Amino acid sequence: MVIVRPKVDQGKGVVWEGFHGNRVPLPPEADGGGEVSLPKPFYEDTRAGIVIYNADCRDILPHLPKVDLVLTDPPYGVNFKGKETKHTKSSGGYISGDSDIGPNVVSLALEKTTRCIVFPGNRLLHSYPAPADIGCIFCPSGAGRGPWGFTCFNPILFYGKRPGGPTSPSSMKSFHTSDDVGHPCPKPMEWLSWLVSIGSRVNETVLDPFMGSGTTLRAAKDLGRKAIGIEIEEKYCEIAAKRLAQEVLF
Repeated sequence: MVIVRPKVDQGKGVVWEGFHGNRVPLPPEADGGGEVSLPKPFYEDTRAGIVIYNADCRDILPHLPKVDLVLTDPPYGVNFKGKETKHTKSSGGYISGDSDIGPNVVSLALEKTTRCIVFPGNRLLHSYPAPADIGCIFCPSGAGRGPWGFTCFNPILFYGKRPGGPTSPSSMKSFHTSDDVGHPCPKPMEWLSWLVSIGSRVNETVLDPFMGSGTTLRAAKDLGRKAIGIEIEEKYCEIAAKRLAQEVLF
């Protein structure tokens, strides 16, 4: 991690400089001469406005600019193990059992946006900040087993207001399955594409602090959005970068 100071670039506003020549736009509210900290991106597509950081999202979020939408699927229901950071030294990952990593990060992320969409998982649904609305993806063929039977209900927490107003359902029925992308629990591309489309407009910026294999970023790119992804595991950053490098064929 490198500490850099903002510089004024005439005609282009304030930027972060350093990182072997990388230039990352600095949020206007940070133009106060203070120090900011941001690592060199793991992957960057300047034409599409896509950036990936291989880091603990709690280290990155405080230094990011405001975004238009946070869309994320935090880890839950597994003993997640990632690389060691200052937040995770005792457990060797985010948190063993990840009982509070999602709610804590969503609280941080809400400071960066007025719109947020979260897959909280059924068992942690009530651990998150109170949402403005709750939707779901209903999977009639769901095979995951819960205490009262097969889990067919995938809750979605909505924060803020939907762009353009509530003109269509906030839930959907799905028989879609996830692609084999090398991640243990990816969401189907169709789910993320739907949420990107209802939660943001073309050319807006979508942030996923738990990027995983990059499905949110791929959906954002395909739909003409810019995107920022943060992922603690390098192997998943590599998968996401390869997926994002593929061009869409029409």
